[in-house]
This record gives sequence, structure tokens and C-alpha cells, in this order.
Amino acid sequence: MADFMSQLLWIMGIVILIYMTVVVGFYSVLTLTAFIQLRKERQLDKYEDNEEYLQDYYTKPVSILIPAYNEEAGIIESIRSLLSLQYPQKEMIIINDGSTDHTVERVISHFRMEKIELSYQETLSTASIKAIYQSKMIPSLLLVDKENGGKADALNAGMNVSKYPYFCSIDGDSILEQDALLKVMKPIMKSGEEVIASGGSVRVANGCEIQMGKVMKIGLSNKPLVIMQVIEYLRAFFTGRIGLSRHNLLLINSGAFSVFSKKWAMAAGGYSNKTVGEDMELVVRLHRYIREQKQNKRIVFVSDPVCWTEAPETLKQLGRQRSRWHRGLIESLWTHRKMTLNPRYGVVGTVSFPYYWLVEMIGPIMELLGYAMIIVYLLMGGVYLEFAALLMIVMVVYGSIFSMVAVLLEAWSLNRYTNVRDLVTLFLFSLFETFWFRPLTVIWRFQGCLQWMFKYRKWDTLERKGLNKMNEHA
Repeated sequence: MADFMSQLLWIMGIVILIYMTVVVGFYSVLTLTAFIQLRKERQLDKYEDNEEYLQDYYTKPVSILIPAYNEEAGIIESIRSLLSLQYPQKEMIIINDGSTDHTVERVISHFRMEKIELSYQETLSTASIKAIYQSKMIPSLLLVDKENGGKADALNAGMNVSKYPYFCSIDGDSILEQDALLKVMKPIMKSGEEVIASGGSVRVANGCEIQMGKVMKIGLSNKPLVIMQVIEYLRAFFTGRIGLSRHNLLLINSGAFSVFSKKWAMAAGGYSNKTVGEDMELVVRLHRYIREQKQNKRIVFVSDPVCWTEAPETLKQLGRQRSRWHRGLIESLWTHRKMTLNPRYGVVGTVSFPYYWLVEMIGPIMELLGYAMIIVYLLMGGVYLEFAALLMIVMVVYGSIFSMVAVLLEAWSLNRYTNVRDLVTLFLFSLFETFWFRPLTVIWRFQGCLQWMFKYRKWDTLERKGLNKMNEHA
């Protein structure tokens, strides 16, 4: 029996080691691809003038949709940031999804809104709309007050009411940089409608100085949990999405900041209210629809446009968020599982889906087993110590090294964190990610797997302090 257990542990270790080595290889390729793409974008930025894209004849009108559920803490600052966007043709639609706080009252009062009668076509089925308001000061600013139906339902209602051919989905607590919308729309404008969706980079606002809807000074929070999220965001966007986007393999663009063609989004059925990951679900659904229609369309990610958002500051809140994210990922993959390894769906089916199944979905299970094996091997001693050391090296490379590379890529390409002290802090914290933060995220993502298995469907709303107060709590 002892020999059998010893052999079993050894085989499990080999399997985990092989798996982690393959994952490291995947991320190495993505990181190299991201570096090449970032270098290309840097060279283009030297010669490309954004002024021409600000001309009315060149830009495409955009409806900005802001779903809001109990967002009274940050909704005003978010709207202010949208009003300052450098984009000629836009309308802003706040969709109040049955908030129980004072979100509606704050928006109506602050922007002097009055109820209007607006005709629109209910292409997508949604919960009933109670009233529509328009700002007396800013006619392009609307408020849709509707019954609660969830974020996806709110976005669908916003699409129904919107009048422009493209829409931009923004979280109710998001702050956009002034040229962010212009930059995220450029691939659409330059592609001749080949690009039907474009996503922008999202950053953590905690620790930044924000006034009147603008990020006045970029900084870091003094809370280790928030700093690690900054690093995690850099890693996800720099070493993940850039590489996947280059080959049209992207299955997710952040719901905090993405632009879509309304025609294609509606044709694909709009957002699904049967998942907690509505942003990924729409992207996957678009990929599926355009392939079934035999259309040559692309979904891209642009690294430069930046959206600032409030990050959770407690373990409880962060755990809820990450479990929900992973649950949403599994729901989308399972709903569209017929695409997996199906050549009918091109590289999305044959490459992207297997990658998301094997790396993103199964990842937390294999990593959790890896950490467990390391502890077991250390307790057993002897020859297992070498195996434990080898596993730890691979885990460190996968966790910490790629995070350090992401920090370096940020400093080299965009350099939003101009304070040397902030960059050093990010770099040092990324060194130790594997030893405390990474195991926590693995546990939370594994919890998301269990929630999906046991059909847990609760949204788990996060508490918001408001972006205008982030610098106070840094």
C-alpha cells in the first residue's frame, strides 16, 4: 500500500509538472507576441496623429451605456469623466437597474433631468422600463430607469434605447481617460467594419487622485492586496489579451470598457442574463455567430486606452469577485462547448477554446494540486525534496516571473506609473506573488468551479466607496 501511494504521488507530481511546463510555454509565446505588438504600436504612435480621427466625417457615432445598480458612490464621477471624452459624436445612457439606493435621485438632481417620451424599438427583450429622463444641461445625456433584471438586461435595454450604430459598455464606477474612447474606436474606423468589437485596458484606481471625473495623479494604494491587483491587471492585459488579440483568439473583453457594433451584437442575441460573465458571453457569442454566418470579422484588444476602476480592498470582497469571474468563464465555455476543437469555428474553435479550457478553466485545479503536492513532498523528505523544489521553480516562473515581465512591459510601453518608487514597489511585490497572493486567487477560482458544479447563481454584489474617495483611502 505504501509503495502504491508513493507511486501515485510521483505520477501526480509528473502530471502537474508537465502541465505547468506547458502552461509556462503558452504564456511565454503570448508574452513574446505581446512584446512584438507593443513595439509595433509604439512605432505607429510616433507617426500617427489622432487629430484626424476627431473629425466628424471620420469617426463613427457611439452610444455609451452605463448600467448602474446601487452606484450612488461613484456614478457622478463616472459620468463627469464621460462628459470630458474627446469624441465628437456620442450619447450617454445611464441604465438604472432597479437600484435600492439613491442612484437615480443623485443623477436626476445633479444633471437637472426631466422625464421625456422617447420612441424606440424593443429588439431585445428586457425587464420593463419605468421612465426615461433627459438632462436639461446636456441633451445627449439620458437616464433609463427600469425594473431590476441584472447587468446583462440593463445593457440590452440600453441597446434598445440607443440611436447610434456602435455602443460602448462602461461600468458605473469607471473613469475613462480623455482619449480612451477615440483610441479604442480606431481599429473599427481603420478596418472598414472588419473589426466589430474592441476592448481597452483596465487599471486599478485605488491610490490615484481623482477630481471631477478625471485622474489628476496616478499612484499606488498602500494596501498590499490592492497593489497585487494592479500587478494582476497588468499581467492579464499585457501578457494575455494582447497576444490572443493579435491572432483573433480573444474570448473576452472587459465589461468595464468595450465597444461593439450594435448591429452584430443584436443579431447575435445581445447580452445573456443566464450567466454572471455577460462580457465574455457576448464575445464568445459573436465569434460563434460570425462563423456560422461565414463572415470574416475580428474582435480586438487595444492596450493603450485606459479605464480606471475601483478594486476590492478586502479579502472577502476580492474573493467574491474572482469566484464570480471564474464561474462566468466556465458558464460561457460550457454553453458554447460545441465550438471546442470544431474546425467550423476556425482558430477560435481549434486553438482558443482548447486554450481557455486547459489553461484558464482547469488552471486553478492543477495549481491547487501543485501547491498541495509541494507541501506533501516537503513533509515526506528524501528524494521528494528535489521534486518539490522543481515544482516550486515552475510555479514561481508561472506566477512571479510573468508578473515582473508585465510590470516591465508597462514601464517600457505606456509608463502610466511615472513615479520610480511606484515601479519599484510593483516589481518587488511581483517577486512574492507566488507565495501568498497567487495561492489565494487559485483558491477563489477553484471555489468558482465548485459554485458552477453546484449551480450557485448569485451575483455577489461588491461594496463601492466611490472613485472620488479612493485617494482618501490610499
